[in-house]
Order: sequence, then C-alpha cells, then structure tokens
Amino acid sequence: MFGIILRHIKSAISYTLRTPKLLLGLALLSSLLLLSLVGPYLIDVDNARPISVPTNRAPSAEFPLGTDSGGRDMLAVIIVGTPQTVRMGLLAGIVGVVLGASLGLIAGYYGGKVDMIISAATDTMLTIPPLAILLVVAASVRTMSVENMAIIIALLSWMFPARTIRAQVLSLREQPYVHMARLAGLSNIRIVFEEIMPNILPLAAASFVGATSGAILAGIGLEVLGMGPQRTPTLGMTIYWAQLYSALIRGLWWWWLPPILVLIVLFVGLFLVSAALDEFVNPRLRKTG
Repeated sequence: MFGIILRHIKSAISYTLRTPKLLLGLALLSSLLLLSLVGPYLIDVDNARPISVPTNRAPSAEFPLGTDSGGRDMLAVIIVGTPQTVRMGLLAGIVGVVLGASLGLIAGYYGGKVDMIISAATDTMLTIPPLAILLVVAASVRTMSVENMAIIIALLSWMFPARTIRAQVLSLREQPYVHMARLAGLSNIRIVFEEIMPNILPLAAASFVGATSGAILAGIGLEVLGMGPQRTPTLGMTIYWAQLYSALIRGLWWWWLPPILVLIVLFVGLFLVSAALDEFVNPRLRKTG
C-alpha cells in the first residue's frame, strides 16, 4: 500500500515540475496563502471589525484599500476574510470527498444490492437542485457559521465523487492483483484499503479540488444573498455588505473590487490545478491538450 502511495507521490512531483499550468495554479494559491500568513504581522487585523464611529475613507497611506461604511480597514478584511472563505471550501471539500469516496468504494467493490441502493440514492440527489436546498436550509439555521456552511454544502456535493470513484472501482476490482489478493485469503476490508484505495488517490485528489471550488462558489452565492456568517468576515459577506450599502452606485470601488479580485485569483488558481490534475489522472487528456 505504502509503495503504491509513494509511487503516486513521486509521479505527482515529477508531473508538477514539468506542467506550467499546475505550477501557475499553485503559485496563485500560494500567494493567497502567503497573504493570509504574513498579513496579520504587517496589518492590525483588529481593524477588520466595525468601529463605534463609522468612517468611509478612500485608499490612503494609512489605509491602502480604504475603509467601508462601518469603518473597517478593507485590507484587514481581505487578510481575515480570505482564509475564512478558503477554510469553508476545504472543509466542505474534505467532508464531501470522504463521504463520496467511501460510498463509491463500497458500491463499486461490493456491487449487487448495496450498489443499487447507493446508486439510487446518488441519482436521486443529483436530480434535486442543490441551490434550492441550500437556500431553504440556510434560511432555517438561526446562527450561520463557516463550519455550518461547510457541512451543509458538503452534504449536497458528495454525489459526483461517489459516481466517479464507483466507476473507477468497478474497473479496479477486476484487475489481476485484486484476484490474487482474494486467492491469498485477504479480507474484503484489506483488499479495499490496501489494493484498491491507493490506486484511486489521484482521482480523489482531482475530485477534492473540484469539490473545493464548487463549495467556495456555493458559499459565495449564499453569502451574497445575505445568508452567510454575519459576524465572521468572509469575501462573500464583504460583497454582500457592499451591495447592501450601494457601494457600486456611490463609487466606493475599494469596497467591492478587492474581494472580487481575490476571488478571481482563487478560482483561476483552483481551475488550473483541477485541470492539471484531470490530465494527470487521465493521460488521454495530455495527448489531446
């Protein structure tokens, strides 16, 4: 098992070094990570909270990105809000992919009635508009937090990893080394974890990046509608407050433009990484790309 994982890691490193698309995506994401790590040492992040005497200042030497109508330093809001938005996406991506991968492994390996039940549940969930459920659930939750949003989004995003990994497991379970493991007397649990799971890790990684992107997009959509965490600065809630107080009409570009630019960098970075991982998982994409 560990030999297969180590081989995948070496192959991934080699592929990363010779793939400009992946390097650029990782560089964009690393720049946001660096901003979140170094920013609190350079900027007083306490200024991300509203002050008692609201001010609305244009960008200056004291406030490089200005302040909003609540007196919050927009640079401090970006430094605090960016990791919160990414954290929500990562939590939703981890929960969604772990849940989907587990169900996909079980359905693909055991087949039969188990596969029928899980596939039926997956197909049923795929027919339900996720945005409608998100709106209903978000409106029903009294106190929305980053963690609550992540869990809600994850429970509606496990279907795609489940279908993808199930299809891969259906192929892997017929491989000769799996048959040899059965003849050697290995239990089904050991076969799944030692023989099959290491071979789906690249596919799970690609699914994770896609799930994280989708979770961030869904979270931003809820926040722009005002259904996000009210007390935690996030990029989506910053855009919501800017929209609520008519920042665009009032010409307060420093209120809405910085979070949008950060989101563009974030989504472009995630898209490049996801596309590169898709090519890594499916070599035919490398030949046609």
